[in-house]
Amino acid sequence: MTEFSTRAIHAGQEPDGPTGAVIPPIHLTSTYVQDGIGGMRNGYEYSRAGNPTRDSLQTLLADLDGGVAAYSFASGLAAEDALLRAALAPGARVVMGNDVYGGTHRLVSRLHVPWGVDLVVVDMSDLDQVRGALEGAPAETVLWVETPTNPLMKIADIAALATLGHEAGAIVVVDNTFASPYLQQPLSLGADVVVYSTTKYLGGHSDVVGGAVVLADEALAAKVQFLQFGAGAISSPFDAFLTTRGIKTLAVRMERHSQNAQAVAEALVTADGVERVYYPGLADHPGHDVAARQMRGFGGMLSVALSGGPEAARRFAESTELFALAESLGGVESLIGYPSEMTHASVKGTELAVPENVVRLSVGIEDAGDLIADLQQALTR
Repeated sequence: MTEFSTRAIHAGQEPDGPTGAVIPPIHLTSTYVQDGIGGMRNGYEYSRAGNPTRDSLQTLLADLDGGVAAYSFASGLAAEDALLRAALAPGARVVMGNDVYGGTHRLVSRLHVPWGVDLVVVDMSDLDQVRGALEGAPAETVLWVETPTNPLMKIADIAALATLGHEAGAIVVVDNTFASPYLQQPLSLGADVVVYSTTKYLGGHSDVVGGAVVLADEALAAKVQFLQFGAGAISSPFDAFLTTRGIKTLAVRMERHSQNAQAVAEALVTADGVERVYYPGLADHPGHDVAARQMRGFGGMLSVALSGGPEAARRFAESTELFALAESLGGVESLIGYPSEMTHASVKGTELAVPENVVRLSVGIEDAGDLIADLQQALTR
């Protein structure tokens, strides 16, 4: 049982012992009876500390990414915050890419920098910039890598960055949300930690919010586990169940997402009114070769720059019919967003500001022809 699709369905999902139910039950309990004081059954005493449904999801996540442990949280940002608090202290440094999810930058710049953490922003595709940012770095340093990036779809060489990070004594973290563990395996490329918004492709159906941290190091994993327990930003049993259910179809969904996004990107390249398409599956994308080397496929996310400027971009985003104008990404349905005013509004005026003529597409698993026709009519409008 070594192939991804098989593990996605079976890891951590043993049939229920008492009943034989193929799907393990959801343990909707806050507490557990003890057989005498301290006599806990299988270690369970209170659901903030442990819950069988959450444990099943964590076992599954660790298995899919090849980590020693995984921890599930109430949101992607809760997961990121727990990891950063486990890895850093006042005087530490975070080296971050210049195109990442706006919420990640906001978390570090507005919560951790005032705590005494130094934030350095670089272009992660430029190894010399990264090397310079790591020079003289304190003992507690995190190299925060996002690839593909949000929303400009930049590609970072995970193996090369892991080497640079480790030479400087840094913890190398990869936000793998856009790729998912099916398309990309950062730990196998040398990263120390993988983080996810499980709200996106792992859940896959736009019906649950969550986050996860998967770790290769047992000592750091123990710190994250304590923060999950001590701060309490856990995923609920029902949310853990929904995420696990979504993961069962991750492989087939990511294949379809990637196929559809490739077709949409190729159609938009030659469309009137389109200045540029950002998608690593296109041969002329600057990161195409690196992406082809470290990814199984190119994913369902792409962005488009409109030649008509900000007004054209806004009207395009508001003119689609199948693509719903909404935050988030990674669901079975297609979504469209205007990053400058939506997902990345918090980084306006910073080095992470998104060009105002850019629209982001989360390409779903509908019929590709229907999606292309919808985008073409929106461009006409």
